[in-house]
Amino acid sequence: MVSYIIRRLLIAIPTILILIVASFFLIKIAPGGPFTSERPLPPQVLANIEARYGLDQPLWKQLWDYLTNIVLHFDFGPSFKFKDRDVNDIIAQGFPISLTYGSLAFLAASIVGVALGVVAAIRHNSWIDYTAVSMGIGAQALPNFIMGPILILTFTLWLGLLPGGGWNGGQWEYLIMPVIALSTSYMGNIARLTRSSMLEVLNSNFIRTARAKGLPTRTVIWRHAMKPTLLPVVSYLGPVFVYVLTGSVFVDMYFSTGGLGQAYVGSALTRDYAVLLGVTILYGTLTVVVNLITDLAYAWFDPKIRY
Repeated sequence: MVSYIIRRLLIAIPTILILIVASFFLIKIAPGGPFTSERPLPPQVLANIEARYGLDQPLWKQLWDYLTNIVLHFDFGPSFKFKDRDVNDIIAQGFPISLTYGSLAFLAASIVGVALGVVAAIRHNSWIDYTAVSMGIGAQALPNFIMGPILILTFTLWLGLLPGGGWNGGQWEYLIMPVIALSTSYMGNIARLTRSSMLEVLNSNFIRTARAKGLPTRTVIWRHAMKPTLLPVVSYLGPVFVYVLTGSVFVDMYFSTGGLGQAYVGSALTRDYAVLLGVTILYGTLTVVVNLITDLAYAWFDPKIRY
């Protein structure tokens, strides 16, 4: 297991480097720049600004300086649009917010989705099964950028029960709608995946043997069927956690939570290279780390795996 982790880390490092280099050049070749606008700056002023941020250097020199600052100092550099602020400060301010309600949305989608799938499989072809499947399909049909406006329209404008946006230190009333909007579509996928996996496991020979021995249904489900059922679910949950964090961009925009998504979208619109690259690298690193954790969890659920 240790050698497998080391190999994965050795693969992850060049993967992240390729991500940085590709993102760097894709941003550079796009038309426009962080200091171009409808009213162009005087050439001397533009030259001074570019010299201040090192944009007058050759591309290879800019890339080398950027990689050096990240590797040696974990410094993503200053923001081009926010005066007296660097990218590390922007990430430190916004990422905990996105991580908070993103993690809650992930837990809600996982727990509710697995529960719906298990119940639907146990009560196969009953009204409970049909209801759970209908809920899963309905949740899949409402992605977060559709659920956000619907929730605001219903619970804020019509019923007046919940605030329509803001963060306010993460109080529960400000968390409910972002968590629901972010978790519903993934909850439906998890429920359908769990249901199909549980149905396949319940028809296996070892489950028939356990039932033939007279074991109670609860014991058969929790002790014998649950682990093999969760194998495909676990492999799906790893990417879901990353999708939840990256999908928080829409939630940040709709609910004005102050999370990292707002800075990410703003940096893309204003060509703030430093912020855009910093957030991209953060999400890419999270993807690699979460995939590694998913593989290790998969091994725990299925000890037959050998690395």
